[in-house]
Amino acid sequence: MASVLAGKPVMGGIKLQRQTKLAVPAVAPRIAVAAGARVAPKAAASDAPAPEPKKFLGFEPLTWAKILPLGAMFFCILFNYTILRDTKDVLVVTAPGSGAEIIPFLKTWVNLPMAIGFTVLYSWLSNRLTSEGLFYTCIIPFILFFGSFAAILYPMRDALHPTEFCKNLLETAGPRFAGPIAILRNWTFCLFYVMAELWGSVVVSVLFWGFANQITTVEEASQFYPLFGLGANVALIFSGQAVKYFSKVRAGLPPGVDGWGVSLNGLMGMVVIGGLLITAIYFTLQRLVVPQIKTLREGKKKKNKAKMTVGESFKFLAQSSYIRDMATLVVAYGISINLVEVTWKGKLKAQFPNPNDYSSFMGEFSTATGTVTFTMMILSRWIFKQFGWGVAALITPIMLLVTGLLFFTLVLAGDAVKPTLASFGLTPLYAAVLVGAAQNVFSKSSKYSLFDPCKEMAYIPLDDEVKTKGKAAIDVICNPLGKSGGALIQQFMIIGLGSLAASTPYLGAILCVIIVAWINAAASLSKQFTALQEETGMYITGEKPKTADKPAQ
Repeated sequence: MASVLAGKPVMGGIKLQRQTKLAVPAVAPRIAVAAGARVAPKAAASDAPAPEPKKFLGFEPLTWAKILPLGAMFFCILFNYTILRDTKDVLVVTAPGSGAEIIPFLKTWVNLPMAIGFTVLYSWLSNRLTSEGLFYTCIIPFILFFGSFAAILYPMRDALHPTEFCKNLLETAGPRFAGPIAILRNWTFCLFYVMAELWGSVVVSVLFWGFANQITTVEEASQFYPLFGLGANVALIFSGQAVKYFSKVRAGLPPGVDGWGVSLNGLMGMVVIGGLLITAIYFTLQRLVVPQIKTLREGKKKKNKAKMTVGESFKFLAQSSYIRDMATLVVAYGISINLVEVTWKGKLKAQFPNPNDYSSFMGEFSTATGTVTFTMMILSRWIFKQFGWGVAALITPIMLLVTGLLFFTLVLAGDAVKPTLASFGLTPLYAAVLVGAAQNVFSKSSKYSLFDPCKEMAYIPLDDEVKTKGKAAIDVICNPLGKSGGALIQQFMIIGLGSLAASTPYLGAILCVIIVAWINAAASLSKQFTALQEETGMYITGEKPKTADKPAQ
């Protein structure tokens, strides 16, 4: 024992430089055990390590205490998101003087500026608030807005919307500018659309995944991130059926009753309850689980780095090839899904001009998305284990490329296959709607089960400062930037060629170019992620090299 205090090397050369005459017998055994040095048999017997906690299905109780509440949070978040997504589309696309053409303009000129503004505000708040305070500051305004929309803004829409002014403006400017004018004409609906979009970017990507990445390890993430979606996509099924139920309620109301007002009250009531449940689960985790994790990590805590300003954060992130590749993945996904989705929604409105039929179809669409994603979630765990992160990251772009090309081919060559489709009782328009729906189902299911878990795992080995600022920049700016990039392309096409239909061949070609860039970025990030795992010692299941095992420290 005395030799340890005298300065003999322990733990690979680290010396304890100071000696003390005070309470040496009490302190020395603890120092020696903590340092991994040998202790006398008596001391070892008296300070025997506590037995390891019993494991359930291969994981410790603390792991389950993290994972089960996180799964419940994700269930509520995605339940709300599905309701908001289906409602925002119906509100905007079927609004007076509006259509699918409004979406590209809305995403570029309203959604993107609000996303950038939020990111700047989030970075500023992150330097001033605790992580818990930041969570509440971000989520509570969403809950208040969606509750007030159904109770206040929608009932007052006739007084709030400048309908006559916009009609006169449209006559002056011409139909080519119908999209921007429709935004002004239905501004409360468009505000709802943007807030619903931000729910996906802020609450799902930044708040939930940011919190999950703080309290989980890479190995836990590889096992459970794909499974989070199992519960979450049960939520997709339930929320899809909820939307369909309220569509039936609207259809059964007597003439003169505002069906949308009734259904909005019900749907937004569920969103508010879901938001309160999310907040309550987070509060409970902060009180019961997070303190245990902090205690376990105290000995491994790194020296705190100085907080970066907003400008310094973006400059630093722009210089990181790792972050740039992650940003490319997110932007490419946004552009790709947007190029197909807007064209599909144009066909969908043509097939279902009645808002009630449109909403009912979207409910069925969400249920199908949840069912397919549930299956993909089960397969994804096997994919990660057998093939690793790199293969899992490539499945989504390949899936989107194949299904997207099939959709554009059917849209362009619909007349050529009209007799064949007629034998199945389908018109070219309805066939395009079904193929587009299948494309969206498979692309979204692969995103939820593979793309999102891959993206979130890539954050875990990063430094805390890079993780926090990088996540806000990528998820809040790059996500809408990708959608706005696709929207901007479509705007030029609509204004230059006169309609969305005329631009379809060009959109198909652009889709191919974007996805090729996506695949290249995924391959590059795979190499960097592997190198970072080797550097930090954080491996996902099935990827840890045999030579990488290290003695416990």
